[in-house]
Amino acid sequence: MANRDAVLSRIPEHNSDRIISLQSTSIVYDLLTIALGRRGQYEMLSECLERAMKFAFEEFHLWYQFALSLMAAGKSAHAVKVLKECIRLKPDDPTVPLLAAKLCLGPLHWLEEGERFAKMVEDMGDGASEFRAKGYLALGLAYSLQATDASLRGTQEDLQRKALAAFQRAQSLSTTDHHAAFYLALQLAISRQIPEALGYVRQALQLQGDDANSLHLLALLLSAQKHYHDALNIIDMALSEYPENFMLLFTKVKLESLCQGPDEALLTCKHMLQIWKSCYSLTNPSDSGRGSSLLDRAIADRRINTMTIPDFSDPETASDTSSPSRTESPLHLFVSYHLPHTYPKSGNALRPPAAHRLCDQALGSRAPSLCSVHATSIAASRVEQALSEIASSLQSSAPKQGPLHPWMTLAQIWLHAAEVYIGIGKPAEANACTQEAANLFPVSHNVLYMRGQVAELRGNMDEAKRWYEEALSISPTHVKTMQRLGLILHQLGRYTLAEKILRDAVQVNSTAHEVWNCLGEVLQAQGSDDAATECFLTALELEASSPIIPFTVIPRTL
Repeated sequence: MANRDAVLSRIPEHNSDRIISLQSTSIVYDLLTIALGRRGQYEMLSECLERAMKFAFEEFHLWYQFALSLMAAGKSAHAVKVLKECIRLKPDDPTVPLLAAKLCLGPLHWLEEGERFAKMVEDMGDGASEFRAKGYLALGLAYSLQATDASLRGTQEDLQRKALAAFQRAQSLSTTDHHAAFYLALQLAISRQIPEALGYVRQALQLQGDDANSLHLLALLLSAQKHYHDALNIIDMALSEYPENFMLLFTKVKLESLCQGPDEALLTCKHMLQIWKSCYSLTNPSDSGRGSSLLDRAIADRRINTMTIPDFSDPETASDTSSPSRTESPLHLFVSYHLPHTYPKSGNALRPPAAHRLCDQALGSRAPSLCSVHATSIAASRVEQALSEIASSLQSSAPKQGPLHPWMTLAQIWLHAAEVYIGIGKPAEANACTQEAANLFPVSHNVLYMRGQVAELRGNMDEAKRWYEEALSISPTHVKTMQRLGLILHQLGRYTLAEKILRDAVQVNSTAHEVWNCLGEVLQAQGSDDAATECFLTALELEASSPIIPFTVIPRTL
């Protein structure tokens, strides 16, 4: 109907007919957008709107509709190209470059391109009105992500300073936006300014008390201060709001390994497998039965031997994180109680002292303690019964179809279980878990790194070295692999090569205290006592503010 009797001629005599034809076409395609959008048929909608482009010469509305349909259909690269045309047609609209920046900083990871779009909003100045703060937020995210990817320490520090300045500007322009306070807190945490980060994450939680990422950051900040039990309490209470958030669950595994021992950590891994099955409804029949015995052997042994563990990644959520803050909930009271009563340097008031007193009175003298460990036999039987049923229903060796995200999550669950077993000295069970992940992603550097860990546990240094070298051939800047390879080379007496690898690792991540410590050991073995002392002191300083997992695991998206 839209194509019939369409007037495309640009001569002045047909101007009125062309306007009427365009209006009719826009009405038809708007109705089509409503109908297909409500049914989630974005692929079909984008194809239909593409055919409407012959009407779209200098017509912003049709171009914008086309770009939005491409975004919804997951065609991000194509959408960015269409948004560039929208920017040309309407250069004073800040929402268009912000949408382009969102795609570039998110699924496409075109960081320099995202920076350019963010600067377009910044250059609009007061013309961007309320979107100006979002422009600075996008610019800060671009700098922060570039700093994470940078391979030179000097470049990292320069980009981190720029990111911090952009986030501070965004926060000053929009003091009621919890995203601005959260990303400022996250950037401060990445820069290891822990007290200042705690102040801003408190402000973010005052503005949006049930934000999952803010709660996750709070837990990591508490772990950086070595308050592991309080961090675990925060994670548990956040999971009561978001029970299917895998990022929170992965952090819980790490904290439980420290606070409650490996039994509880393994139970959490079992729980994650159950959630994975229910979230993705991917129940494939097992072809080998290998998974059913994955943890049974070790758990049977653990009924006899009580073991302790030494000191040690777009998640799916069940709840809407944009829901209003519930300031009277137990979660909000707990957060207020455990955060230090300090304010950010900007001087923005978060809550008057009287409110703190009311909060403290509500909690009384509550002193959470999470150190009690369940009896080994009880935990073992629970894991054995549930994990055997779950693992046997997951087909591991068949090729996986569909989006990769569910299978990446499943592989991470197996790798976390393997890490728990490595911590308690169980190479056979760790290798079985690693094999499950390898069946999903055989050339993943994380899988190869874990194979090296297992080989190290078995005392086979040559095999471990080979696995680490293969992992680095896939991901040359994986710091954990560089650290372990440097340590093995040190043990093999190859000090010069070990020093080079560890210095490269420090350039990639200057806050990795384990790498600094290994570098100090290598320099000490070479007789460079002064340089080794500097490395050991740096390692001690960094370890004092090191979280249980890196702050950068928290998603940074616009």
